[in-house]
Amino acid sequence: MSGVWVFKNGVVRLVENPGDCHGRKMLIHVSSNDIITSYAILERKLSSLGWERYYDDPSLLQFHKRSTVHLISLPKDFNKFKSIHMYDIVVKNRNEFQVRDM
Repeated sequence: MSGVWVFKNGVVRLVENPGDCHGRKMLIHVSSNDIITSYAILERKLSSLGWERYYDDPSLLQFHKRSTVHLISLPKDFNKFKSIHMYDIVVKNRNEFQVRDM
Protein backbone atom coordinates (compact mmCIF):
# COMPACT_ATOMS: atom_id res chain seq x y z
CA MET A 1 0.00 0.00 0.00
CA SER A 2 1.71 3.15 -1.23
CA GLY A 3 0.50 6.68 -1.71
CA VAL A 4 -0.22 9.79 0.30
CA TRP A 5 -2.72 10.24 3.10
CA VAL A 6 -4.90 13.27 2.41
CA PHE A 7 -7.04 15.04 5.01
CA LYS A 8 -9.95 16.93 3.41
CA ASN A 9 -13.30 18.03 4.84
CA GLY A 10 -12.74 16.04 8.02
CA VAL A 11 -12.01 12.78 6.17
CA VAL A 12 -8.66 11.03 5.81
CA ARG A 13 -8.13 8.90 2.71
CA LEU A 14 -5.26 7.25 0.90
CA VAL A 15 -4.50 8.66 -2.54
CA GLU A 16 -2.44 6.25 -4.62
CA ASN A 17 -1.50 8.85 -7.23
CA PRO A 18 -0.86 12.01 -5.19
CA GLY A 19 -0.65 14.16 -8.33
CA ASP A 20 -4.42 13.74 -8.69
CA CYS A 21 -5.18 15.54 -5.42
CA HIS A 22 -3.26 18.74 -6.20
CA GLY A 23 -5.57 20.55 -8.59
CA ARG A 24 -5.41 24.21 -9.37
CA LYS A 25 -6.80 26.64 -6.86
CA MET A 26 -8.94 29.70 -7.39
CA LEU A 27 -9.61 32.72 -5.21
CA ILE A 28 -13.29 33.52 -4.69
CA HIS A 29 -14.78 36.76 -3.38
CA VAL A 30 -17.44 35.34 -1.05
CA SER A 31 -20.15 38.02 -1.03
CA SER A 32 -20.29 38.35 -4.83
CA ASN A 33 -19.18 34.76 -5.59
CA ASP A 34 -16.78 36.24 -8.18
CA ILE A 35 -13.71 34.28 -9.25
CA ILE A 36 -10.61 36.47 -9.14
CA THR A 37 -9.19 36.07 -12.65
CA SER A 38 -7.03 39.20 -12.82
CA TYR A 39 -5.30 41.73 -10.64
CA ALA A 40 -7.74 44.41 -11.83
CA ILE A 41 -10.64 42.46 -10.29
CA LEU A 42 -8.65 41.77 -7.11
CA GLU A 43 -7.64 45.42 -6.77
CA ARG A 44 -11.30 46.54 -7.01
CA LYS A 45 -12.35 44.04 -4.32
CA LEU A 46 -9.47 44.95 -2.01
CA SER A 47 -10.05 48.67 -2.55
CA SER A 48 -13.68 48.29 -1.50
CA LEU A 49 -12.41 46.67 1.73
CA GLY A 50 -10.13 49.61 2.56
CA TRP A 51 -6.86 48.35 1.06
CA GLU A 52 -4.61 50.90 -0.65
CA ARG A 53 -2.07 50.21 -3.36
CA TYR A 54 1.63 50.70 -2.54
CA TYR A 55 4.00 51.62 -5.35
CA ASP A 56 7.34 51.30 -3.50
CA ASP A 57 8.62 48.13 -5.21
CA PRO A 58 8.16 47.97 -9.00
CA SER A 59 8.65 44.18 -9.01
CA LEU A 60 5.64 43.59 -6.71
CA LEU A 61 1.99 44.49 -6.48
CA GLN A 62 1.45 45.57 -2.86
CA PHE A 63 -1.56 46.58 -0.80
CA HIS A 64 -1.75 48.06 2.70
CA LYS A 65 -4.68 48.66 5.01
CA ARG A 66 -4.22 51.78 7.16
CA SER A 67 -6.03 50.35 10.18
CA THR A 68 -3.65 47.36 10.36
CA VAL A 69 0.00 46.42 10.03
CA HIS A 70 -0.86 44.00 7.21
CA LEU A 71 0.81 44.17 3.83
CA ILE A 72 -0.18 41.98 0.88
CA SER A 73 2.69 41.43 -1.56
CA LEU A 74 1.98 39.73 -4.88
CA PRO A 75 4.12 38.94 -7.91
CA LYS A 76 3.69 41.54 -10.68
CA ASP A 77 2.75 38.78 -13.18
CA PHE A 78 -0.71 37.28 -12.51
CA ASN A 79 0.49 33.95 -13.96
CA LYS A 80 2.78 33.67 -10.93
CA PHE A 81 -0.14 34.22 -8.52
CA LYS A 82 -0.09 30.98 -6.49
CA SER A 83 -2.15 29.46 -3.71
CA ILE A 84 0.23 30.80 -1.05
CA HIS A 85 -0.66 34.35 -2.18
CA MET A 86 -4.36 33.44 -2.17
CA TYR A 87 -4.19 32.15 1.39
CA ASP A 88 -2.36 35.31 2.46
CA ILE A 89 -5.30 37.35 1.14
CA VAL A 90 -7.81 35.04 2.85
CA VAL A 91 -6.07 35.28 6.24
CA LYS A 92 -5.89 39.08 6.08
CA ASN A 93 -9.52 39.41 4.94
CA ARG A 94 -11.48 36.89 7.00
CA ASN A 95 -14.94 36.00 5.66
CA GLU A 96 -14.32 38.00 2.45
CA PHE A 97 -12.37 35.51 0.31
CA GLN A 98 -12.03 31.74 0.00
CA VAL A 99 -9.62 29.47 -1.82
CA ARG A 100 -11.34 26.61 -3.65
CA ASP A 101 -10.28 23.78 -5.93
CA MET A 102 -11.07 24.30 -9.59
